[in-house]
Amino acid sequence: MAAQYYEGIGRRKASSARVRLISGGSGVLTINDKDGSEYLPRPGDVEILLEPLNVTGNSKTYDISVHVQGGGITGQRDAIQLGIARALVLIDPDLKPQLREGDYMTRDARVKERKKPGLKRARKAPTYTKR
Repeated sequence: MAAQYYEGIGRRKASSARVRLISGGSGVLTINDKDGSEYLPRPGDVEILLEPLNVTGNSKTYDISVHVQGGGITGQRDAIQLGIARALVLIDPDLKPQLREGDYMTRDARVKERKKPGLKRARKAPTYTKR
């Protein structure tokens, strides 16, 4: 029989992550069927996305299974972090003020601004030439 799990969805920039916290685990992190440190090789990335678990004292209580797509490494990391925080609130709603105080419950809405016609990027204009 499958273990009980709690699911949270996290998004950041162009990334979307479906995070499952599986109760009765030992703290194993799996991202897209790979080990967490193998999927996110930059130093500190795994520690940053596990912060909501560490703040609430649940670091070795749940196994974490993640399916993430879109965006880059930082966007995916932050999407996973938000998904973990949302799943923790499903498990215990009393953790919400503690997670909100640490700014783990807020979805960062900043996305890349669209390119405008006549400009090189969203706001960068071509170089002015007098002659």
